[in-house]
Order: sequence, then C-alpha cells, then structure tokens
Amino acid sequence: MPKKLEFFYDCSSPWTYLAFTKIEDLARRHDAELIWRPILVGGLFNTVNPSVYESRAKPVPAKARYYVKDLADWARFYGLKIGNPTVFPVNSVKAMRGAFVADEHRVISRYSKRLFESYWTDDKDISKDDVLREIVRETGLDEKEFFTKIASDEYKAKLRGNVEELIARGGFGSPTMFVEGSMFFGNDRLPLVEHELAVGVGGALDEGSGSST
Repeated sequence: MPKKLEFFYDCSSPWTYLAFTKIEDLARRHDAELIWRPILVGGLFNTVNPSVYESRAKPVPAKARYYVKDLADWARFYGLKIGNPTVFPVNSVKAMRGAFVADEHRVISRYSKRLFESYWTDDKDISKDDVLREIVRETGLDEKEFFTKIASDEYKAKLRGNVEELIARGGFGSPTMFVEGSMFFGNDRLPLVEHELAVGVGGALDEGSGSST
C-alpha cells in the first residue's frame, strides 16, 4: 500500500510556499498518497508557539538579517520570486477555509498555487474578498458556493479541527509533514521526508551497505 504523506500548510508562510512547490513531485516519485491539510498557522502560534510574536516584536538584528538572506537563497535555489508583501502578516483564514472547497472539487493544488503566487509574488492581500474572487475564477470554482461555504460553521470547524489535530500531534508551525505518523517540520526537512518515503517503497535501503538499491 502507498505511504501517506500529510501536508499541513498555511499559505501565509514563505517557507511553506517553498515546500509546496516540491511536495507533489516528491509524493509522485515515491507513489505516496498526498493528503492536503489546510491550517491557520496563527492558531498554532497563539496556542503552542507564542515565541513567534515575541521574536517579531523584538528581533535579534543579526538573526533577522540572516533570515532575509536565507529566504532569498532558498527562493533563488527553487527558482521562485518571493517578495515582501505590503500586508504582513496576513489574515489567511478565509483563504485556508477555501482550500477545503477546492479540495472537494479536486483543484486544491491549483487553488493553493494561486494563493501563494498572489500573496508572495504579486503582493495581493489574500484576506480581501475581491482577491479571493479572482483566484476562485481562475481555478474554476463557483463563487457563490465558495463564499457560502467558507462563511459556514461547518468550514470554520474544518479548519479549526486541523489546527487542533496538528497541535495534538506535536505540531507548532507551517509547513508540517507527516509520513505514516512521523513528523517533519520545515521546507529544509524535505530530504528527510523523501528518505522516509523511500524506505521500503521502491527504494528500500540496503542495511548491509548503507546505500540505496
């Protein structure tokens, strides 16, 4: 049976944008079942990781400078344009509720891609209905259905449920990935995710030599 690769993500994170561009290909290479798990990362920070807010309020200058360089290095390495959005942090709650609607119509990848691009490349405020409406049209979703659902208690509960589940499983940020229950956090852990998927799935490790076969 294919291994399950869960991807807990919020489009308001640039590091998640990086991981997003690689996660589908990674899953395909290892015949893994990719399970999209939209979250609201602010819900995680409020509950289990308030240090994020503290570091924003009182940044360490040297660390902040390196953060900018590090992100630029990764973006260049991946061939992405990641800018400095005018609105940061952004309220992504409506956008991430909408991911459930997109998933129902099997366009969550395209929908999420447009969210990331709109915010991180085009500097559009994805908390605004007119920006979301444009993304909805581009991904072929029905506007009335989309906005009705994301305003409903059911879809609010879906997003809240994913946040609560991730907290219960030890998560504290975005992106968080699970391979058969084993947790990995951050874009830079993708090689470890790939290693975990490869073990026993068409690329099992030769325990005698330590090399892949």
